[in-house]
Amino acid sequence: MIKALIFDLDNCLAAANEVGEEVFRPAFDAMRNANRGTLTAEQLAEAFEECWRHPLDFVASKFGFSQEMLAAGWKVFSETAVETPMKGYGDLAILRELPFDLYLVTSGFRGLQESKVRALQVADLFRGVVIDAIDEDDRKGKQGIFASIMEASKLRPEEVIVVGDNADSEIEAGNRLEIRTVQILRPGVPRANNASYYIQTFEELKALLEKLNR
Repeated sequence: MIKALIFDLDNCLAAANEVGEEVFRPAFDAMRNANRGTLTAEQLAEAFEECWRHPLDFVASKFGFSQEMLAAGWKVFSETAVETPMKGYGDLAILRELPFDLYLVTSGFRGLQESKVRALQVADLFRGVVIDAIDEDDRKGKQGIFASIMEASKLRPEEVIVVGDNADSEIEAGNRLEIRTVQILRPGVPRANNASYYIQTFEELKALLEKLNR
């Protein structure tokens, strides 16, 4: 019997680029100015595109950012916040119909991610909102956070479902804890091969959960 759902934020509740490119542009400009030939223009453009789907530390490691590039982007992103309202995807109201304890776990810079939650006005949907803050020393990572939620709420893996878009982040973390995982294939999200189930909307999620709990 399912008792709890753990959701991701970016590209799950709202498109990561809904905040607008102008919000990330100062950080991108800072990293471009610090590049000094480390990456080609094409590599840099690809890396910046991935910043919409992955935390900066992940992107920097994948593309081989110099320490100067990472530090430049880190400084700007750590001071970045969303200051205008966000709408999220059109099916967020479905979450209010789900008879489970809902949790939100999102990775990134604490201030930026907290500002997105405020801009979306979704905190009241969740029993808990946890930021996997990459700019804090005591970072647990999503796997550690999921485990803490389960321990605090006395949940077994079979009683939890993880819902998100990122195969390398929340999906992998759920799999390692033997939690069933649901990849939501929002527009532009590539289908992974490591999720238990695949959906495109929260309407489909609701139907899946009803099926699983019969």
